[in-house]
Amino acid sequence: MELLSTIRIFSSPNMKDLLIQLSQGKVIIYPTESVFGLGCDPDNKNAISTLLKIKNRSWKKGLILVAANYTQLLKYIDDSCLNETQRSRVFSTWPGPMTWVFPAQANRSYWLTGQFSSVAVRVSHFEPIQRLCLAFGKPLVSTSANLSGQLPARTIEEVHDQLGYKIPIMHEDILGRPNPSKIRDVMTGKLIRE
Repeated sequence: MELLSTIRIFSSPNMKDLLIQLSQGKVIIYPTESVFGLGCDPDNKNAISTLLKIKNRSWKKGLILVAANYTQLLKYIDDSCLNETQRSRVFSTWPGPMTWVFPAQANRSYWLTGQFSSVAVRVSHFEPIQRLCLAFGKPLVSTSANLSGQLPARTIEEVHDQLGYKIPIMHEDILGRPNPSKIRDVMTGKLIRE
């Protein structure tokens, strides 16, 4: 069984190259549920800085982490703040296209949280993201693959139009959801982004 899951993880023709890029602190482009995303290693300040420069995005906004499972997020979120009702609310939406804003760990990186003491996280059900995060062994920074103020890219051609050809791309299609994930505050349940 373990051998089969290993084969499945590396089944994408360019998965090995993408993992090398991530481990070297590079930014990659990969499909998400609704658009193409820019991603990098959440523990690499230089990679995050490069991602923000590519996108022309302020560090103050903070970033989303996308993961294959909840365990991958525990290094970044303060799970101890949650009661069982809050935890159940989160788990009832994951894996899936719901992003939750959690209190960040005390040793959080402002490169991830921006001006906030929280971090936005999602456990995706989308198989390419699952494979990528499992193979990398941790979550990825996830933001739409577009320049700030421009429409998010839904095709590889749109990615190239906005960002050029120098960033490695995971050559798979987006899932096709019409909108990005909703974002909710884990402590209050309040909807932040529809």
